[in-house]
Amino acid sequence: MDRLDIMRLFVRIVERGSFAQAARDLQIPRPTATHAIQRLERDLGVRLLERTTRAVRPTLDGLFYRDRCLRLLADLEEIETAFRQSAPQGPLRVDLQGTIARFFILPALPDFVRRYPGIALSLSEGDRLVDLVAEGVDCVVRAGDPAVPSLIGRRIALLPQATLASPDYLQRQGTPQTPDDLPGHRMVGYSAAATGRAYPLDFTIDGRVKEVALPHDVLVRGAELYTAAGLAGFGLFQVPRYRVRAPIAAGDLVPILEAFAPPPVPVWALYPQNRHLAPRLRVFLDWLIDLFDQPATRAMLAEPMCGGKEKHL
Repeated sequence: MDRLDIMRLFVRIVERGSFAQAARDLQIPRPTATHAIQRLERDLGVRLLERTTRAVRPTLDGLFYRDRCLRLLADLEEIETAFRQSAPQGPLRVDLQGTIARFFILPALPDFVRRYPGIALSLSEGDRLVDLVAEGVDCVVRAGDPAVPSLIGRRIALLPQATLASPDYLQRQGTPQTPDDLPGHRMVGYSAAATGRAYPLDFTIDGRVKEVALPHDVLVRGAELYTAAGLAGFGLFQVPRYRVRAPIAAGDLVPILEAFAPPPVPVWALYPQNRHLAPRLRVFLDWLIDLFDQPATRAMLAEPMCGGKEKHL
């Protein structure tokens, strides 16, 4: 292995916290990885990694060396791309929020692949904030306002929301005309990951957001379960408008309290702040922003007939 390959290996070991996983990622034998890092430490005259039976962690010198490696490797990739006058290449690991991926990103993804055939995309689905460094993910696409100091965010969209209920529920409980009519109503409970408690409903009243917690008969976690429980008549619920166009058109859901709509949910692309933006990640982020700025996408998001928390997506 040359020095650049060893630097890539070292960065991956720090990210994964494991020689075995890093070697597997880079498709090299584990002993080769071990010998390469031993040689690197011998050449530099410093200890870069602390090894235990459970994990591998960088020393202070290792953290400093990792940061310099990231800068150098990103600059090298950008320089080579510019001189070759070619499109970015290499692996790109992206973790997507499921419904956003299904409605918007995946239908348009063939366009990205045609533009950048040298980028090897690896996609996964989730609604939690994965540990990007430990899990070897380049960026995640999430909704809401995730306050994670270790991540840099680029906002790519705003999702207008609606408050909804099934016709059966409204026939039983009545249709509220203002938030003051909500006592006596029930909601579909969506469990917060951090506390396990149900999120309250949000309503915009005179430019300010008011939270209203209603009793619930069912507590769910998952976008599809949340909407399904609303369709089943378990109470009021709030989701982005784009997700419920079909059931509203079919008469299976009714938008209510539209003059007091919940605030829109921002969608973010997030990546580690200590990682320089590789060309392949930069073009993917630019493509995402352009995708959500397309007239067809904006029209779908703003669909009036169908009526920021990570719960609703």
